[in-house]
Amino acid sequence: MKNPIGICTWSLQNDLAHVLETLEISGLDHLHLDISAADAFRPAIAEQGLTVTSTMIAFPQEDYSTMERIRETGGIMPDDCWDQNRVLALDAICKTAEMGVPYLSTHAGFIDHADKDGYEKFMIRLKELADCAQENGILLILETGQETAIDLRSCLEELDHPAVGVNFDPANMILYGKGDPIEALEVLAPWIKHVHIKDATATQVSGEWGAEVAWGNGDVDTAAFLAKLEEIGYTGALAIEREAGDSRMEDIQLAATRLKKVAE
Repeated sequence: MKNPIGICTWSLQNDLAHVLETLEISGLDHLHLDISAADAFRPAIAEQGLTVTSTMIAFPQEDYSTMERIRETGGIMPDDCWDQNRVLALDAICKTAEMGVPYLSTHAGFIDHADKDGYEKFMIRLKELADCAQENGILLILETGQETAIDLRSCLEELDHPAVGVNFDPANMILYGKGDPIEALEVLAPWIKHVHIKDATATQVSGEWGAEVAWGNGDVDTAAFLAKLEEIGYTGALAIEREAGDSRMEDIQLAATRLKKVAE
């Protein structure tokens, strides 16, 4: 497989020993690194020659208990958290650049074009962070799923910023009920810089989450997904993310095995 395969450190609660063990067993050496764990991981990254394909920042107030709660609390939108989150994000940008990592990913929050005031505020804040990213020579990449690919593309086209891209997560499209992930790849192709390997099954109840499952056990068609990535010319990293279940190490290893098998 021409795409390097890695794992997301937060899938294993940023536990350095577990991450390193999983990398070794899976035969991998790439990471999507939670920026909050950067200092703990740096010695191992240097000693073992690991490659960090992107960093990631989450915000303290985010509540994923329901779709409604994450809509209210996600990303850079909550006003009462913006001063703190602005500092966190700007610091994360600088730390990412200092580490020589090209991307910083985040869930920036729900993009709601119908809420004119909220959308304008979102764009102002996003541009400030993107300007800082550009000044530091990195890209801020937005996680997919909380809105349709069309809505995200509209936002990206309007922003028209060279330091903003997309971290594509196919499972999130399914979990949020925001469309077919393979069709979304085509819509967002020019902006996709980094990709998560995560799978899910769709909910049958409107307004509720779908269910995250091990890669290859859900609604993402592995072969079609990888073929579409190749078709759009994507050559970047595939970072395995597993945020549910009690066998995450095993599920990550399974995902790596399945990815390699499809590529044979």
